[in-house]
Amino acid sequence: MSEPLTPDRSPTRHPTAIIESPTIGSRARIYAFTHIFPGAAIGDDVNINDHVLVENDVTIGNRVTVKSGVQLWDGLDIEDDVFIGPNATFVNDRFPRSGKQPDRVGRTTLRCGCSVGANATILSGVTVGLKAVVGAGAVVTKDVPPFAVVVGNPANIVGYASTADAGTAATVTIEQAEIRDLVGGAQLIALSRVEDLRGALIFAEVGDKLPFVPQRMFTVFGVKSAEVRGEHAHRTLHQFLVCLAGSCHVIIDDGRGGRLEVALDRPQVGLHIPPMVWATQYKHSLDAVLLVLASLKYDADDYIRDYDAFLATMAEL
Repeated sequence: MSEPLTPDRSPTRHPTAIIESPTIGSRARIYAFTHIFPGAAIGDDVNINDHVLVENDVTIGNRVTVKSGVQLWDGLDIEDDVFIGPNATFVNDRFPRSGKQPDRVGRTTLRCGCSVGANATILSGVTVGLKAVVGAGAVVTKDVPPFAVVVGNPANIVGYASTADAGTAATVTIEQAEIRDLVGGAQLIALSRVEDLRGALIFAEVGDKLPFVPQRMFTVFGVKSAEVRGEHAHRTLHQFLVCLAGSCHVIIDDGRGGRLEVALDRPQVGLHIPPMVWATQYKHSLDAVLLVLASLKYDADDYIRDYDAFLATMAEL
């Protein structure tokens, strides 16, 4: 039986556990037949279940749950509030050979609040992003973006988790309203449509449905449905997106907890994305043709491509 919790904030340790590390946080619960090596660092309120191995070069943050049958090998950094399901596997050597140690192990990071499902495999050098979800049995070979939900072998993005702890971001479409306000100042705008026997025409004018004077345009097409585009914010540039054919989804994020998934599935709807809104495009249909109008000419310095840098910039505003 485990030792009872004590008022002095001491960890709870099962008598069969081998705990060699002196760095065990307050109220950590360590269950049967677990082995924690001397160099490992364990945070507060951690829950480590039966038959878990934690090597030396492993850091585990606060409020992390590690379910049974998991081996945490050298080179693994686990941030706060991470969940690791039973029998998840972490690889730190992509070319293992019996009796031969790698010169260095790949560094793998599980960012705050992410979840790794049962029997998932995470290859070395991979980062699983903030609040991302790795489905059961997935094989993760590349970095997982913040909030992304990935499944399969190799793992592909199938959705995005909301900033809440459960569920997915609500999908937003526009029906009758001419303008619908979203997060971060973004707007869905119903464009004008004219149709007769010759076909249909959709238009927008600057100062009416088009919120800026375009300085650049580009189209995105031929994207495999599993592929993700965007994943950045702009410092000063406005964008206006219209899906001329097919459909795609856009995740918009204001960096302050506001997050929505927008479906662009008809050419008479435009999405205005103002500066300092993080945007990601995915779920492209095979016939999707996305038109993007930009308020400025291309400037690499206007992009913020790292989500942590985006959050830091928003915190300073």
